[in-house]
Order: sequence, then structure tokens, then C-alpha cells
Amino acid sequence: MKIPQETITYEYFRASGPGGQNVNKVSTAVRLRFDVASANLPYAIQTRLENLAGNKMTKEGILIIESSQYRTRNRNQAEAYVRLESMLERAEKPPKKRRKTKPTRASVKKRVDAKKRRSNVKKLRGR
Repeated sequence: MKIPQETITYEYFRASGPGGQNVNKVSTAVRLRFDVASANLPYAIQTRLENLAGNKMTKEGILIIESSQYRTRNRNQAEAYVRLESMLERAEKPPKKRRKTKPTRASVKKRVDAKKRRSNVKKLRGR
């Protein structure tokens, strides 16, 4: 799926983690904001994306992905974009329908036999 670039904005901030003194001086962490409402996604994909995103989605319909794994801004930006793409890919695939199954005859017999054994043990208790 092609993501419209006008629906994505990047914000840069200082990251914690590796980088030494560089961490205190340079804003390498990236916060990607993806406006789901203006991306013109089909309703089914949009709702699945909201469920996948959980608390990463704001009430206004903006998906926020943060990345501060790497020391450079470019790599963090690429990482955030890849995570957005994978999330959209997962939202595109509809969930598989659950097919009802019956327990096998052998498993039913096994369960009933176990119940009978247990019942017999309890019957033999006491007087």
C-alpha cells in the first residue's frame, strides 16, 4: 500500500539511551505522526488499524510511532516508517473466519470415561 506523504509528519526530540554526550546535544529520536482520517483508507482497514494501534492512536485519529533505537536521525526515521508500513500491512489483511469444529468421538469417550472414573472414586468414599 502506498502511503501518502502529506499525511505523515516527523517531529524530532532528544533520546535517552546510547550515544554518550551526543544524546544531550542532538535531537535524534523521531516521532512519526500519521493522520489516518486524511489518508482515505477504506473503513474496514481504518477500524482494524485503530484496534492494532491501541493507545498509539489519538482521539483525533492520528497514529503516533516513536523511534529512538538508533543514534542517527535518519535511521530512526526509517525505522518509524517501516513500523508504520508493517502496521498498515497487518491492518489490510482481514482476520480469518473461525470455523466451528466438533470434538472427535474418541475425545468425547475419553472425557466421559474420566468422569465415570472420578464419580466411582467419590462413590467409594465414606461408608
